[in-house]
Amino acid sequence: MKQQFVHSIAEHQNIIHKVCRIYRDTVEDREDLFQEIVYQLWKAFPSFQRRSSITTWMYRIALSTAMAKYRKKSTLRTTSLDNIDVATSPSQEVHPKQEELYRAIATLSAAEKAIIALYLDDYRYEEMAEIIGISANYVGVKLNRIKQKLIHQLNPIDHET
Repeated sequence: MKQQFVHSIAEHQNIIHKVCRIYRDTVEDREDLFQEIVYQLWKAFPSFQRRSSITTWMYRIALSTAMAKYRKKSTLRTTSLDNIDVATSPSQEVHPKQEELYRAIATLSAAEKAIIALYLDDYRYEEMAEIIGISANYVGVKLNRIKQKLIHQLNPIDHET
């Protein structure tokens, strides 16, 4: 079981790194959150029943942990979000446009961060709904609102009247 867990974490650690990057703004805070998420995954691993994919399960735990920690310790310019690659590893170089996007994402609520994290990882609305616990239609509504918020933050001049 331990070997299977370690393999799963190694194979899908980009999920954890992405969640940490979205919910924390300093390297130290991201490292702490990463460790907490791995700990929570380890505690929950024996009860993982494989009704969903391992990545869906990991996202659910990672986002829940990040949101719980976010509530305890609140932290935290391009037009299209569809053309931005988000760095997933703390050792990867972050492009200035990506950094700008992360700063804009940092202003979102915890729930909005969860939705945009899944969106940036190319999850379908149905998968996002399963992970977050809302309907797929509501995911679509929320995602459109989040995109508009981010676009407005990234291009405030374009939206002034």
